[in-house]
Amino acid sequence: MSSESDIALSVVRRNTEEVQGHGDWDLFDELFADDFVDHTPQPGTTPDKDGVRALYQALRHGFPDFRPEIRWQIADGPMVTTYKIYRGTHRGPVLGVAPTGRSVEFETVDVMKVENGRITDHWGVGNLLKMLIQLGAVTL
Repeated sequence: MSSESDIALSVVRRNTEEVQGHGDWDLFDELFADDFVDHTPQPGTTPDKDGVRALYQALRHGFPDFRPEIRWQIADGPMVTTYKIYRGTHRGPVLGVAPTGRSVEFETVDVMKVENGRITDHWGVGNLLKMLIQLGAVTL
């Protein structure tokens, strides 16, 4: 029998690989609790399940070859922390930036809480500044 941490790790990994990486929206509905709360929503999204779905779909639209790579994960009971790198080619608008055809690579760190096999909460930090610099939208 799997521990609470093992189950939580599996759920979060499936979200990253199958939902974010392949756009499996049926699985998204299965993995996210209806009362999900995003404690750090991205610009232009709402802090709920619909907001995260919109974010994931916007990323897949903006970067049709969107690829998440989990570098490491650790769980403490229902809490899973993941460090990952996102990569893709900018083919659609993202954060108000028109398609550039440029490749991007940026890091994120997420913490997700999993209860009863479903993601209930999220806290995260994404290096969106790095992405915007690579797209030429920001210069330093």
